[in-house]
Amino acid sequence: MAYDLPKKVVITAALTGAATSKAQNPGVPQQREEFIEEAVKCYEAGAAIVHIHARDPKTGMPTPDLDILKGIVDGIRERCPILINVSTAIGIGVTPEQRIATVTATNPDMASLNTGTMNFSLIDHKSGEIIFDFVFENTFTNIRKFAKVMRESKCKPELECYEVGHINSILLLQKKDILDEPLHFNFVFGVAGGITFKMDYLTAMRNSIPENATWCVCGVGPNSYQANVAALIMGGHLRVGLEDNLYIRGKELSQGSWDQVEKMARIAREFDREPATPDEAREIYNLPKKQS
Repeated sequence: MAYDLPKKVVITAALTGAATSKAQNPGVPQQREEFIEEAVKCYEAGAAIVHIHARDPKTGMPTPDLDILKGIVDGIRERCPILINVSTAIGIGVTPEQRIATVTATNPDMASLNTGTMNFSLIDHKSGEIIFDFVFENTFTNIRKFAKVMRESKCKPELECYEVGHINSILLLQKKDILDEPLHFNFVFGVAGGITFKMDYLTAMRNSIPENATWCVCGVGPNSYQANVAALIMGGHLRVGLEDNLYIRGKELSQGSWDQVEKMARIAREFDREPATPDEAREIYNLPKKQS
């Protein structure tokens, strides 16, 4: 099957997530200035969007502290025009009210909207040993509540789908018109509890969304570059960064999320797809215009 490739590709940089740490890679930002500098470097490398989980500057743990998050977001906005995508997942033990407060507190361009309750765990893929076990709760009721807040805030939901059933769930809820169309999906590969990356799975997910929807991919660890290159040649958009993957190649640690952006921007150009600017990404993803 041949794909009509768009000339522009939107690259998102996911800086931290809820799990990666400086002990695993020194490039994981923890201090406010580290987040800001990393976002600027990602923008200069070709990213149009930065995805943010705030960290406690003392402990390095994920935090729902809105002052910390707002300080990071405001600092990035002062330094560069990259679009802001905040997490509504945050981390373990955070209430639904704390999760969605990231949107009302920061007025972001986009925010993650997770689409189904699921196991979200850490398992040794060689031995099958369970290292960490967690149920990530995203009820239909909370999805609708989050969608309402995002609509009122003129914030574009990025629909995080870890398997095809999550897409079906969103399309079912959309019968009540909870989301502004066209929809935007992020297909996530490699979480223990979701699907790993295979071309068949990506094709199934791509073929399950509405024709006018936009989509990108991200993948955990070894799923990352595989999924992104596949999306690149299928007309999709990309997400890389230290939230998803600690390495730039093999077992060589990334210096930050920026060098992963740089790598995918270089590969994209080999396929005659130029990284989109933030303004171009706003148009491609059909983002609401923000008040200046």
